[in-house]
Amino acid sequence: MKITWLGHSAFRIETAKAKILIDPFFTGNPGFSGLDRRDAVEGVTHLLLTHGHGDHVGDTVQIARETGAIVLANADLAAWLGTKGVEKLDMGNTGGTVSFDGFTATFTQAQHSSAQVTEDGVSHALGSANGLMLHIDDEPSLLHMGDTDIFTDMGLINELHQPDIGLVPIGDRFTMGGAVAALACQRFFDFKHTIPCHYGSFPIIDQTAEKFVKGMEGTRTRVEAPVPGTTLSF
Repeated sequence: MKITWLGHSAFRIETAKAKILIDPFFTGNPGFSGLDRRDAVEGVTHLLLTHGHGDHVGDTVQIARETGAIVLANADLAAWLGTKGVEKLDMGNTGGTVSFDGFTATFTQAQHSSAQVTEDGVSHALGSANGLMLHIDDEPSLLHMGDTDIFTDMGLINELHQPDIGLVPIGDRFTMGGAVAALACQRFFDFKHTIPCHYGSFPIIDQTAEKFVKGMEGTRTRVEAPVPGTTLSF
């Protein structure tokens, strides 16, 4: 498996049978600035969305149109994307699992909101906020937590799914901060690797992973804090 952080909460996951983008926020994402968009979308088969905020839906509609990739989102968000011209849609909701060739995706709980404000200033609720748990054939399992605070049922997610790799939001203000995220990883999960995200992209959230890295010191979990565009192999 190869994982490339594309800034903010956007990731490219390459497996033996799929090329997946999670929360493909490229346009307007400072962390994506300077990266090659063609490389990011090359061969993409699936677009997976944790929730409906603009910094997570991002460029989904355009990428889906360009690549023909399947888009997976919660039912309300998927229906909304259908009105925007996305044709290949799959949907689920919290607790549900969707099977694809070579992997499954389960919608896990996240403590956050999910909406879009249209040009007329009206806010449209777009279902629940979720994490996404990926079980991949003969490769490490991966949990993208989405945007979330710490919550005790993270322990149930770990019990049910035992993720090897955690993609963890740490930027504070809109998600848990680095110290709390480190506590969540230590108390409720047994990750082999963690990759922090949702930081450094906007001035009002934390700019570095320092608090998370410090909070994870002394644990057996390996913390990877790459610069955007770096590809890690697992």
